[in-house]
Amino acid sequence: MQAWRGQLLRFDSEGRPAYDSDGLLVTRQDADGVRRVLDAGAHGAVAARHPGLPVEHLPGRLIAPGFIDMHVHYPQLDVIGSPADGLLPWLEHYTFPAEARFADPAHAAEVARFFFDELARNGVTTALAFATSHPASVDAFFTEAQRRGLRMIGGKVLQDRHSPDGVRDQTEQSLLDSEALIQRWHGQGRLGYAITPRFAPSCSDAQMHGAAELARRHPDTWIQSHVAENKDEVRWVRELYPQARSYLDVYQRFGLLRPRAVYAHCIHLDAADRLLMHETQTAAAVSPTSNLFLGSGFFDYAAAARHGMLHGLASDVGGGTSFSPFHTMLAAYYVGREGQSKPGLSLAPSQLWWQHTGGAARALGLGGVVGTLQPGSEADFVVLNPQATPLLARKTAQANSLEELLFALIVLGDDRVVEQVVGA
Repeated sequence: MQAWRGQLLRFDSEGRPAYDSDGLLVTRQDADGVRRVLDAGAHGAVAARHPGLPVEHLPGRLIAPGFIDMHVHYPQLDVIGSPADGLLPWLEHYTFPAEARFADPAHAAEVARFFFDELARNGVTTALAFATSHPASVDAFFTEAQRRGLRMIGGKVLQDRHSPDGVRDQTEQSLLDSEALIQRWHGQGRLGYAITPRFAPSCSDAQMHGAAELARRHPDTWIQSHVAENKDEVRWVRELYPQARSYLDVYQRFGLLRPRAVYAHCIHLDAADRLLMHETQTAAAVSPTSNLFLGSGFFDYAAAARHGMLHGLASDVGGGTSFSPFHTMLAAYYVGREGQSKPGLSLAPSQLWWQHTGGAARALGLGGVVGTLQPGSEADFVVLNPQATPLLARKTAQANSLEELLFALIVLGDDRVVEQVVGA
């Protein structure tokens, strides 16, 4: 058993925040070696239930759930900040050449180490990640995640058409490779496998059918892809699938919408699409820094709420411009204010925080597992310093409520705020 004392933030299953200005978090390691929350709440009450327990005292610090990134491309570290006219030129000129290098296991391993260092530096303890079309990239990702004892989900990209040499795979072999990777990694410790069609234009019908068959044979795996990110992309899909009602309908026709299916972006959807996502319990990974950077559009938070869409926040590195959850939450606030529905939403700071922790976990099918610091959940958490910079210290000293404290961190925070990361 271990305990930490400081300001304590946690969430209930509905996303309501609980905050103790003097809190105590008590954890215990289970038989599988995973650290779980045993107790949490006001210091006086919790300490009385655990007399004599050694406590790490963190005065002035905020203990909070570790952040969860619902969509990130670990091989795209080196394409962050690359200039392009839009999504499709950006893929052609930067992304695909960078990803081609992941045929080399040594390169993949080096990038994986850097990637997980960056996640930790920014307080991200769980992520749903794309690898590349090369099995070696997946092995590198999971090997490093397993070494660090992390809860991570990832998968080999499927792309057997409309892709250049170096990243294009072969249909039958790509499915055999995916099956082998599922057998090797899924459910090993805290690791999970995601069946990963890059996006509909990059996958033949045979490959999409094969991905759906893998998902049927392995129902507790994840599915991840992209949908309705960019208007040029949407037009391309309409040309490729004229019989489909919408871009999202393409995935539905192949049987790729279900719980634990996560689609990045979901910008250019209509009401029928959003209702379909709700009915199939398919989740949206909202990637505001990427969408702003590539000029893709604004996720419609108001419409998502009306239709009960599962959604959470994502960095989408390398289209996204930062690993920092603070930057992502701030961009989501901007997007909510703009939106597609008028008037836009003013998203509450605690709601933004929930979308990057427990809400993201729920959208991933991991509700109650991570992201809340409720008793019984895995104890992935961060220790944040609200005085990390002079301006932030000045602002947080004036905070009169939890919402004011969280918003100051969202607006002014970055990796300097993250003082310690504790993984389960």
